[in-house]
Amino acid sequence: MNLHELRPTPGSRRKSTRKGQGIGSGLGKTAGRGHKGQKSRSGGGVRPGFEGGQMPLQRRMPKRGFTNAPFKKEIVSVNLDKLNGFENGAEVTPQALLEARVIKKTGDGVKILGSGSLEKSLTVKAHAFSKSAVEKIQSAGGKAEVI
Repeated sequence: MNLHELRPTPGSRRKSTRKGQGIGSGLGKTAGRGHKGQKSRSGGGVRPGFEGGQMPLQRRMPKRGFTNAPFKKEIVSVNLDKLNGFENGAEVTPQALLEARVIKKTGDGVKILGSGSLEKSLTVKAHAFSKSAVEKIQSAGGKAEVI
């Protein structure tokens, strides 16, 4: 048997029913939609979950669970390769990052991540560091200080 000789099993594949193709087809005229009414019209029908004006199930169920959203901390992350724009020996603080337009806002803190490489010796002051970022800063001859 070769690829070009493959055929589906006889009877396993049927043509889809084409509705509205004349009365002899059995699904002509109204095409199985019945006569009149909202569901017979094109675009007709009700939205998912609608129960004819009765209070829908998703609104009858009690609210459950807890959300910490009002208390979440917004930490701004900065990759190491973005710090190469600073001069050698410079002190990089969240305020300096703002002025250099590396970040748009400080949020609840700035975290330095270890993506990319650092070619300059910098003193980096931030609220948090990843382990790889600390290693790369120190290997470049700089210091990583947590504020």
